[in-house]
Amino acid sequence: MKSQLPVAALAAALALAAAPSAAEELPLWEVGVGVGAVSFPDYRGSDRQRTHALPVPYVIYRGEFLKADRDGIRGVFFDSERVELNMSLAASLPVDSDGNGARRGMPDLQPTIEFGPSLELNLWRSADRRARVDFRMPLRAAFTVRGGMRHVGMVFTPFVNLDVKDPFGQHGWNLGMLAGPIYGDARQHRYFYDVDARYARPDRPAYRASGGYGGTQFIMALSKRYERFWVGSFVRYDTLSGAAFADSPLVRKKSAWAAGIGMAWVLGQSSQTVNVGD
Repeated sequence: MKSQLPVAALAAALALAAAPSAAEELPLWEVGVGVGAVSFPDYRGSDRQRTHALPVPYVIYRGEFLKADRDGIRGVFFDSERVELNMSLAASLPVDSDGNGARRGMPDLQPTIEFGPSLELNLWRSADRRARVDFRMPLRAAFTVRGGMRHVGMVFTPFVNLDVKDPFGQHGWNLGMLAGPIYGDARQHRYFYDVDARYARPDRPAYRASGGYGGTQFIMALSKRYERFWVGSFVRYDTLSGAAFADSPLVRKKSAWAAGIGMAWVLGQSSQTVNVGD
């Protein structure tokens, strides 16, 4: 629920093209590398917007249990026509507090990794299988990964996801849109929005965050796969209206936009193919 969302959205936009519109034979694995640029706040609620140039790895693996694709790296524990249970991963970037006016003098935010199960329900798909609507419910535990692993709470981000292939008659393009609330427990919110008494100052009073609703996100991604490369982009709108931590002095903006664009080149793929259906 931090800065990993724009990064993940860019990677998802690039990987959207890897999903088949109907059952077809595709390589078991594909690998590539790319570059991208993303602009987003230091953390949700920050008034500091930064632009990053980032490497964009492109890894597709279509195994029966382990999969790496537009939905991330995951183990598929159960898969049926309408229901799928996965193990999902996410990550976030660090934040230098001295470079952020609201957090200056406070400890830096460390990079984190998140993992946990995701239950996914297919709500609708078109007769030609070029469009589908899913309801996804990822629940992940978050841990810092620098200076020792430390548990920093739980994140629950249910959302409705729409995927459309060849939108508006544009062959080869893929459109993805999602919307949903973000929830975090008290430990998660305190990691980002607490102000300990020793770091309090006149314009930043001490604050203790509670768990609960953490705002709502809306993301749209567009991508296309060519023979040897992919292009993709995304835009995200994030609102903290009504969030449990909205009164934190570290929250300087109640809404924000983020965007990114990237390109990845295919370096290799397996000669072995597998039958993949949407």
